[in-house]
Amino acid sequence: MTSESTPLIGAIEAGGTKFVCAVLRGQTQIIDETSIPTTDPVETLKSVIRFFVGARAKHGPVAAFGVGSFGPLDLDPNSQTHGFITTTPKHGWQHVDLIKPLKTQFKVPVAIDTDVNAAALGEYLWGAGKGCDPLIYITVGTGVGGGVIVNGHLLHGMMHPEIGHLIIPPPPGQGAINAACQCPFHESCLEGFASGPAIMKRWGMRAESLPADHAAWADVSDALASGLANLTLTLSPMRIILGGGVMHQKHLLPLIRAKFQQKLNGYLQLPAITRKVDDFIVSPGLGDRSGLLGAMALGEGALRNGAASA
Repeated sequence: MTSESTPLIGAIEAGGTKFVCAVLRGQTQIIDETSIPTTDPVETLKSVIRFFVGARAKHGPVAAFGVGSFGPLDLDPNSQTHGFITTTPKHGWQHVDLIKPLKTQFKVPVAIDTDVNAAALGEYLWGAGKGCDPLIYITVGTGVGGGVIVNGHLLHGMMHPEIGHLIIPPPPGQGAINAACQCPFHESCLEGFASGPAIMKRWGMRAESLPADHAAWADVSDALASGLANLTLTLSPMRIILGGGVMHQKHLLPLIRAKFQQKLNGYLQLPAITRKVDDFIVSPGLGDRSGLLGAMALGEGALRNGAASA
């Protein structure tokens, strides 16, 4: 429950296409919001700062920021490049510091994680992932990425999960203009077959323009089902949530569920897979707000941690 005394949190969902920036008071009150196209880093981050400076003048200062960003990211708090985007395939965004501009301008705590970890957190707290642990959230859009929650915490190890670059068998590619994997790093990975740009390059049409019976969807569902089967066998999640722009195609989710069952081929005789797969592989409960609300939760965590260490 929120009140006027609840601190304002700045939330940033930094995506490859746009940065969604908002000032929130708890998860239910979005005080101000804007969408900024992801162009070059200098211009994009200037626009982000400009929005929050204007929001401060209208609504008062934010107490902390939470940032959920495309990656890969350096999330090691002891690293000199903590908060940097690292080897992203997005042109011009390699080795960009996302959190220094916020800390310099606003002098408040800033927490950062991947956009998909943020979305996983939002869904775990308030969406389709409530009560589900382990939980996997995957976005299929400009890229493919995944966030994981285990024992109530976002999964970090040597780095964060890079689910979009799982090495998978290539789908058939029958009728594709260019059947090759479109990832610049890998010959056969999930993102290279299932992301929006990969669909465009392989089939010559944007995902939203492809009819439901187009051969592309057999490929996309095959690639995603391979990835989900591997994740299920590895992490044993209680639920997998699929979000992102490509997943707005309503016919895609049933195709993925069916191919997922085919890939496992009866190996796991569990009700969640054999009889209740519609409850196991699901759409986000928060719609397109998963990442933004998750970023807000990261900001709340930064504020708590800042207060605890003060």
